[in-house]
Amino acid sequence: MDALTGDRSEMGGDIAATEWVRPSREEALAAVRTLIAWAGDDPRREGLLDTPARVADAFGEWFDGYGGDAAAELSRTFVDVQGYHDMVLLSGIEVESHCEHHMAPFIGKATVAYMPRGKVVGLSKLARVVDIFAHRLQTQETLTRQIADAMGESLDASGVAVLISAEHHCMSTRGVRHRHVDTVTTTFTGLFKSDADLRARFIALAKS
Repeated sequence: MDALTGDRSEMGGDIAATEWVRPSREEALAAVRTLIAWAGDDPRREGLLDTPARVADAFGEWFDGYGGDAAAELSRTFVDVQGYHDMVLLSGIEVESHCEHHMAPFIGKATVAYMPRGKVVGLSKLARVVDIFAHRLQTQETLTRQIADAMGESLDASGVAVLISAEHHCMSTRGVRHRHVDTVTTTFTGLFKSDADLRARFIALAKS
């Protein structure tokens, strides 16, 4: 993600659309120092001297999904499934993401499933796809749809289902400050959308 095209009109720029280059690490460190000072502390005091570098390193981990390729992760499939054609489901996948509105974490679990049509993918690859999209600035609604779209496009499945339940820190630690409130989002395609019994079975398995 070295060069992107963005809309600067929402950021106070005079140019409606322009190409921008990813800032250097030193520019990122300077930005963190500015935020520390804006919060009311002195970035030069001993306890904060190394904080900008730690924050930059943390951003490298939290947002490493921008460097991931979901299609590549799902490209290797297996056809020797011994005639298996029922649902393949993974539940309890850890979701750690950051909302694009406040850059606050939202943390929860994902359940993903697909109906194979002659081929399956390694189970760890599905969890990796969740990580790739979660480790970006997100809304939970977009995250849910992106996972489903990637699975549907790469696996040639006859149906895909994704359910995410997460607590948003932008709601629990600021604003209304309501803790332990879960946001639940779902996306269903193909058979999961048209077959109410299959969809109900998925939801029951996700809850269990």
